[in-house]
Amino acid sequence: MNKNEIYIKSGTQYKEMTKELLAQCDLVSQITDKKIQIGIKPNLVSPSEASWGATTHPEIVAGIIEYLQENGYENIAILEGSWVGDKTKESYEVCGYQELSEKYQVPFWDMQEDKGIERDCKGVKLNICERVEKVDFLINVPVLKGHCQTKITCALKNMKGLIPNTEKRRFHAMGLHKPIAHLNAGIHQDFIVVDNICGDLDFEDGGNPVVMNRIWAGMDPVLIDSYVCQVMHYETKDVPYIGLAEELGVGSTDLKNAHIIYCEESARKELPKSRKVVELQDAVEEVESCSACYGYLIPALEMLKNDGLFEKLDTKICIGQGYRGKTGKMGVGACTCKFEHNVNGCPPTENQIYDFLKQYILNK
Repeated sequence: MNKNEIYIKSGTQYKEMTKELLAQCDLVSQITDKKIQIGIKPNLVSPSEASWGATTHPEIVAGIIEYLQENGYENIAILEGSWVGDKTKESYEVCGYQELSEKYQVPFWDMQEDKGIERDCKGVKLNICERVEKVDFLINVPVLKGHCQTKITCALKNMKGLIPNTEKRRFHAMGLHKPIAHLNAGIHQDFIVVDNICGDLDFEDGGNPVVMNRIWAGMDPVLIDSYVCQVMHYETKDVPYIGLAEELGVGSTDLKNAHIIYCEESARKELPKSRKVVELQDAVEEVESCSACYGYLIPALEMLKNDGLFEKLDTKICIGQGYRGKTGKMGVGACTCKFEHNVNGCPPTENQIYDFLKQYILNK
């Protein structure tokens, strides 16, 4: 397999599909030493089943593990850290990874339990979870989905699960795009298996799954994310961290010279255009907000819209670390605790935000 190639396979037998895809890509030819430590990095952002559209389907990871074990690789681990506000342990259980770990005797490394080790990532010092250093070959297994702050999330952004919670908060204070690019200069992805089964095209936390029943494979995270932009009807420039990562030498955005290989004709399905987030964002004033907090606010606003209440909001909703110590009218999260109207929590859940905003509107 070459770096300019992306293989796309479709079907509904996800474990077998994955094994067939890896065989077609000849993954074993890239891992010549069968004793090295292989790390598998799924997306377990929050405790929700894969059908919700946010987390990596466990059958894809099962397929990767079976393929590796059948080819003589035994030193395998799954490593992940959920977003701030949720516990990885809960996601590990709810998303089917505890069962997976026990069945295949593959350890699960909870990155929320790791301390951060400072690493120079091409000029930017970032704290990366300690056990990442032990991985010799990293297989990234992101979900192709939308994101209410960065428009898309896939191969590059999925590396955020390998940094401590304190660093995740700092990423947002740094502007998110620059640290994501530099993080990928500091952590090398050796192979990528993209879960394009039913990702939510608007919300990182899921809730509006779009069924595609596809799995991708590639070696260049920049090229994969560039192609994700194309199929999600964005320009690569709309997601700044992709171009920044290219400038740092992480990969290439050159889709003209990319070779997209559809393993069967049914894999050529087109993603629908979905932009629920755009209208809802107009009601928000966001400064350095964490993904979890913002990710819960936008679905709460969607719930208000479905109830016919969204249009009755009479003030902007402030959210983010930039509001710490400040006052205002309407705020969400602990960072806006001094605001006149505030729903506390770090982060508050979407139901807590929804209930708070609904009562505010009805009691006006």
